[in-house]
Amino acid sequence: MTDTTLSAQTSDLNEPAGQAPAPSATRLDQPPPGLRQRIAEFASSWKPLLSLGIGVVVLVLVWVAISHLIGEVNYDDVVDTLHATPLSAIAAAIGFTVLSFLSLSIYDYSALQYLKKRVPYPLVALTSFCAYAVGNTAGFGPLTGGAIRFRFYGRMGFEPADVAKVVAFITVAFGLGLAGVTALGLVFDPADVAEPIGLPPFVIAGIGAAILAALGALCLASALGRRRIGFRGIAVELPSPRIMAAQFIGTLLDVTTSAAVLWVLLPQTDLGFPAFVAIYAVAIGLGVASHVPAGVGVFEAVIVAVVGRTASIDEVLSALFLYRLIYYALPLLAATGTVSVMELRGAAAGARSSRVLRAGARLAPRVLSAFTLVMGTVLVLSGVTPAADSHLDLLSQFMPLPIVEGAHFIESVLGLGLIVIARGLAHRLDGAWWAAVVSVGVAAILSLLKAIAISEFLALSLLFLALLATRREFSRPASLLHQTLTPGWLLAIATVVISAIAVLFFVYSDVDYSRELWWQFEFSEEAPRSLRAILGVVIAAGALGVWSLLRPPKGKTGRPSAAELAEATAILAHQSHPDANLVRLGDKTLLFSEDRKAFIMYGRQAHSWVALFDPVGPRSSWPGLVWQFVEMAQAAGGRAVFYQVQPQNLSLYADAGLQPFKLGEAAHVDLASFDLKGGKRASLRHAFNRAQRDGLIFEMLAPADVAREMDELQAVSNVWLAERKAREKRFSIGAFERDYVGALPVAVVRREGRIVAFATVMTTDLKNEVTVDLMRCASDAPGGTMEFLFTALLLHLKDEGYRVFDLGMAPLSGLSESPAAPFWHKLARTVVEHGERFYNFNGLRAFKAKFQPEWQPRYLAVSGGASPALALADVTVLISGGLKGVVGK
Repeated sequence: MTDTTLSAQTSDLNEPAGQAPAPSATRLDQPPPGLRQRIAEFASSWKPLLSLGIGVVVLVLVWVAISHLIGEVNYDDVVDTLHATPLSAIAAAIGFTVLSFLSLSIYDYSALQYLKKRVPYPLVALTSFCAYAVGNTAGFGPLTGGAIRFRFYGRMGFEPADVAKVVAFITVAFGLGLAGVTALGLVFDPADVAEPIGLPPFVIAGIGAAILAALGALCLASALGRRRIGFRGIAVELPSPRIMAAQFIGTLLDVTTSAAVLWVLLPQTDLGFPAFVAIYAVAIGLGVASHVPAGVGVFEAVIVAVVGRTASIDEVLSALFLYRLIYYALPLLAATGTVSVMELRGAAAGARSSRVLRAGARLAPRVLSAFTLVMGTVLVLSGVTPAADSHLDLLSQFMPLPIVEGAHFIESVLGLGLIVIARGLAHRLDGAWWAAVVSVGVAAILSLLKAIAISEFLALSLLFLALLATRREFSRPASLLHQTLTPGWLLAIATVVISAIAVLFFVYSDVDYSRELWWQFEFSEEAPRSLRAILGVVIAAGALGVWSLLRPPKGKTGRPSAAELAEATAILAHQSHPDANLVRLGDKTLLFSEDRKAFIMYGRQAHSWVALFDPVGPRSSWPGLVWQFVEMAQAAGGRAVFYQVQPQNLSLYADAGLQPFKLGEAAHVDLASFDLKGGKRASLRHAFNRAQRDGLIFEMLAPADVAREMDELQAVSNVWLAERKAREKRFSIGAFERDYVGALPVAVVRREGRIVAFATVMTTDLKNEVTVDLMRCASDAPGGTMEFLFTALLLHLKDEGYRVFDLGMAPLSGLSESPAAPFWHKLARTVVEHGERFYNFNGLRAFKAKFQPEWQPRYLAVSGGASPALALADVTVLISGGLKGVVGK
């Protein structure tokens, strides 16, 4: 049963006999969207491309600034400095990296304490480590730590709102902690910070003191019991002083130890460590604010601009390279090895595997995706940097030049391919796994053929083995060629390509450009080889970007054929959720899985491609089908929306990049325990007995018997619609169409032989769950007629052996009232508070509560970054049939 159908008809259910019915509870026939909504829709649709353009512009400007800062630096000097780095400094940097990642687990642990959730610390530490290893390195939406946390905590029974709170807590805690650590550096060493930026030290110290005072006020408010603070109607509940103290200590340890990683690698400078920590924190903050993946270029520009004033720039560049390698790449390598070993052990243990081993399996796809992305970047950058002369001399003795040239060029383009493949791995596509295995294996061989690059070979070999070890995690059947690169991934590709071009100009700054460079083929001529490699990468990246942005829309819309309807009807007969019978209306487009065992029914409105309910069919066919639908929507320039999905399936949508928002709660009645005995159901019993005394008789009509009563049923329906000045709804609600009504059992209530009320009943062959769709009542029916119909229907279904009756969803109910609730919950509660006179929210839930149901949450799953309010508005238009489109009257 759907939410809007019952709400449109329960206005009579609580009315005493003789009173006029209340105004219609549904107000779905809204006028076309106004100017404000159209502007919001336009901004929402173009926001990703605008963000992509801004990111590219920022990146270009940053690299131009860096090129001016390092204009006099020679690449060979940087390499020599790199090789001269003391092993003790490298060992110290590794040690500080370990301490930093240990302190990072405090973020997750504190967030769970704040939410009063208990998770064993080993699981928290593993999740935190993998989330930060991936988030620090990839640093953009599709691969962030938030996605990893949702996949992990969601499988542990956390509600989506709980996972959102964990991520929000960590983000806010990190921001406040970073501000606090920066302020400490400004207060204790203002002179060193003031000199590079040209401000008096007392101003710098004053800024730091003001930040510390603001943070101290928050701590004081928490200590005095004033845990709730608000601004413009948005309230936030502060954690306890103990949690705040632990979190700040964790941030202090994290920032100082991560800053120490770079500090021990840098040459001697005039900066004191407190001042350096403040500068480091500012550089990290600017890198995050730039939205450039991993803050590439932005972080380096700040460090070079400040530290380079008092130290050799070639030594600063060498330290920055080692810092990125140790603090970013090394943890990712460790995470890859960890999840691979855990996956192998979990496979060996089978069903007896521990929770920690199962957690490794959940984290593996994102970790390997990030590692593949990094290795693709390494191959592209390797293509624009010269190999060691000794290696080239050795190759020249036994390897023909064309093979070396070809290996160099092909491996660079393969690097770009690995970046594209990484997206498919994040979504666990089997096609991406096969492409990764082949590409990584070929790249490993080419790394030896092009320059005997041992480090590249070892890293690629580790990735190859990790892919083999985690094969079973990439089980989603979908073609890699069908995926459309989102603006986030296009920005990642642009970051790599622009950075590679900047590195190329830096490395060969002493080489004069001429046309002849393109045609020089010699072992000792590395500049021409790098030029050809970057040209291949740029051409491939450009073609890929144009194809992703301008490819023709795919995916069909419109009514299904008779053959498709018959195929879908056969599928739904063997699954447990009867609301899929809405497919019989034929007003929704159908998308079948590749094995034709499952389907999705959907409609299109504006930029929203809205799937109704979870997929229908065996669950083994769902993952590929969900991915297929999401890709189809994205390829058409739209957003994928799943309406009224169940909580146990949320991880499936999270894997496909969708975010869940709670819609309300569905009422399920356990028929085995349902009866009219006892005080709790006294009101139902009295109403049932009174209805029988009034001469009401319940009858269940089989589909074969509905045809002879069709005229009388339609007369009741027409009167019901006319009295409410309503029209038939669509999409998630049935309409009175003779073929549709005649295909379903119909529960009727008669008075003196005449039908005065009816409800169409939806079932499947499994006889597990049952619900109703259309409900209509004659104007002269006694008060309480629909209540009698429902009560009698439940008793009848119980006798027939059905187990669960679905009373449908109460919209926007069961939402959190906590001050720390997500913004969506607060917005929905506001709608309920001010929209009760338009939509009977509270009355609808109160009616369903009479049957003492079990309330189960239902969610709206929307493509990441899309507004749930806009998506829900499109769903409303689909249901109302108010706009011409895919689904309408």
